Amino acid sequence: MELRKESVQMLRVKSKATSQVTFDADYNVPDVKPDIGRMIQNKGNVSMDEVRLSDGHAFLKGSLNVDLLYVGEEEGKVYSLSAKLPLEETLNLEGIVSGDKMCLKWDIEDLSLHIIHSRKLNIKAIVTFYAAVDELAGIQLPVALDENNVSVKKKKVRLMSLCVHKKDTLRVKDEITLASNKPNITELLWHTIEVRGLDLRPEDNVVKAKGELFVFALYVGDDEGNPLQWLEYSLPFNGEVECAGCAEDLIPNIEVSVMHQGIEVKPDADGEERLLMVDVVLELDMKLYREEEHDLILDVYTPLKDCVPHGRTEALESLLIRNFSKCRLSDRVEVKETQGKILQICHSQGKVKIDKTKVVDNGIEVDGIVHMKVLYIIGNDDMPFYSMEAMIPFTHVVEARGITEDCIYYLRADLEQLSTTMVDSNEIEVKATVSLNALVLRREEEIIIDRVEEQPLDMKKIQGMPGVTVYMVKPKDTLWDIAKRFYTTVEEIRSLNELTEEDLHPSQPLLLVKKVGAE
Repeated sequence: MELRKESVQMLRVKSKATSQVTFDADYNVPDVKPDIGRMIQNKGNVSMDEVRLSDGHAFLKGSLNVDLLYVGEEEGKVYSLSAKLPLEETLNLEGIVSGDKMCLKWDIEDLSLHIIHSRKLNIKAIVTFYAAVDELAGIQLPVALDENNVSVKKKKVRLMSLCVHKKDTLRVKDEITLASNKPNITELLWHTIEVRGLDLRPEDNVVKAKGELFVFALYVGDDEGNPLQWLEYSLPFNGEVECAGCAEDLIPNIEVSVMHQGIEVKPDADGEERLLMVDVVLELDMKLYREEEHDLILDVYTPLKDCVPHGRTEALESLLIRNFSKCRLSDRVEVKETQGKILQICHSQGKVKIDKTKVVDNGIEVDGIVHMKVLYIIGNDDMPFYSMEAMIPFTHVVEARGITEDCIYYLRADLEQLSTTMVDSNEIEVKATVSLNALVLRREEEIIIDRVEEQPLDMKKIQGMPGVTVYMVKPKDTLWDIAKRFYTTVEEIRSLNELTEEDLHPSQPLLLVKKVGAE
């Protein structure tokens, strides 16, 4: 028997691994930098120089880059310095070979800096690497049988078929021109860049992106009376990444990570240092699916011969729901510094961290925190800048009707909005919006028939069965199942009992006449 088949492309996890790299290093302050009196704020990022795959292993080479904003010990001025800590790590990924595509993500945990003395720091951090290698699996679904007089049991399925799998980068570049009331830039001390409200949409042969870059910069100006200046800008951006085969009706599953961010000071048309060039590189791991409907053959049967289907069990994925959910937070944070009262908040930044997720009734419960850093000024002219950290916990249920423990889901959490305002000189009010975008797939196992073997009927068994039977319908019975069991046909059962499939109900009596072996 010849089966007609349709192909469905699916991604399977070939191998995955998690590894932690611990840093505990002493760092000497460069000779050109003044002694450290007090630390204000720190930040860290990971840069990868080399990622190499070989049989069963992934070799990582890069560095942990740490920046520190501090107050000098003697003159009380604000300075910054950078430390670069090399890292090398080997991940064990069973079954991978050179040429495989690996998705690598990392997370910096517990970054802390301690002053040993004014010329030496101790840097501690844990960097966790998450690596996954996927492989394309083409599944051939049996959808039709090229043979007459054979009854086919079918099931309509809507499956996710992978159309595009591509990694690419999106570069966002923009420039900031200083306001006319701001002095020229002598030295850029500190900056942060956050991507907020990122929206990624597939269109014809491109993936379009829009969002905002929130930029903060602290610099030394050429105004001797008030040398320290800062600025905050929101830069909306639109961009696109070429993606052959992409279409508007595809279902996207796109993971985003910031690969690079930086600010460079440039002269304007008059030759004055008044331009800031902002450069951010995002890496997009794009998986785009199409929903396709198939008539999946589950079983075949004819009263004239014995049909033995052969196949294997496959996990098939179908779309349950896509949900773009928002969680709004509001809290008050007490400033515990005792150096003085807050006069002004300079800048606040935040990052969403998901601690755990679990499937609940018709949803996904998400527990996490918004980790914040706030830079502010107190009423001390000699050392005005201070920083504090705060964690705002949240619990939110992303609605996903029909979700079960067997479903798989992908969750992207982003900080969409963050604002901090002074309640008084000791308390700050925080308002934040966290976007939680979920893609939920239903995963069901089905036996996929590869071929059907024809064998002669067991006439001895058939002749031992009664020619006419009254059968009491059991729960979940179908006419097709009953016909196969009693060597008759669905049409014959309908004709004898004057019914349709919908008429069946438990304990209903059916008259059955055997089609073979009755002579």
